[in-house]
Amino acid sequence: MQAEIVVAHASKVFGSGPGAVTALEDISATVPEGQFLCLLGPSGCGKSTLLNAIAGFAPLSGGRITLGGRPVTGPGPDRGMVFQEYALFPWMSVEDNVRFGLDIKGVPKADATVTVDRIVATLGLSDFRKRYPKDLSGGMRQRVAIARILALDPPVMLMDEPFGALDALTRRTLQDELLRIWAEFAKTVIFVTHSIEEALYLADRILVMTYRPGRLKRDIAVALPRPRDTAAPDFNALKRELATLVMEEQSRFTEAERHGTAVA
Repeated sequence: MQAEIVVAHASKVFGSGPGAVTALEDISATVPEGQFLCLLGPSGCGKSTLLNAIAGFAPLSGGRITLGGRPVTGPGPDRGMVFQEYALFPWMSVEDNVRFGLDIKGVPKADATVTVDRIVATLGLSDFRKRYPKDLSGGMRQRVAIARILALDPPVMLMDEPFGALDALTRRTLQDELLRIWAEFAKTVIFVTHSIEEALYLADRILVMTYRPGRLKRDIAVALPRPRDTAAPDFNALKRELATLVMEEQSRFTEAERHGTAVA
């Protein structure tokens, strides 16, 4: 399976000696090709650390990660990362931001133009293709960031709280857009969030992580049909179950803050 991700006994320690911080401890999970997985938990539980390890940005201290059976030893074209901060080039127009990775790969100009046209249209950016990031709303900037990844067509999309800074209406709109893109392009998605409702709305499966050191607290399959009704009894029953799990870990974080030992 080209896009199956296997995390085996992953651990990550920052620093050494008495000041060392264990961010991840013995995390094991398999993400099948095409699954939409959410990593859920409070600050300090290692969600972003695990995502960065899968991206190849942060080597593990122990254990291993494979993608399609191949060890992850660094960043690669088989994974695309979308950050909360958009990470766009401010001096480039929308279409140039989307085209950038294709130019770096040496894709012929005519082929790149076809790809950019298709992706820009898919993300509803056709009327904005000549504009610059400073002229766009936060939601539109995030569309551009997603478009830039889709243009490169990686089998895996890694997303670190990409909608966290957006207002509620824009956030829901982009959640629906992301689900449409996921279905249309058949990507494996790993999505980090603090939001229980967001995780339930999006995911096939949710991994709830413990406060530091980050371990796997619960692995929950979300069998709710799509599109999901956030007011439905079964949605809210699962939301209450998740809230209990997450708030247990949030209480640990709050207690650590009180004693001055919390690390976000």
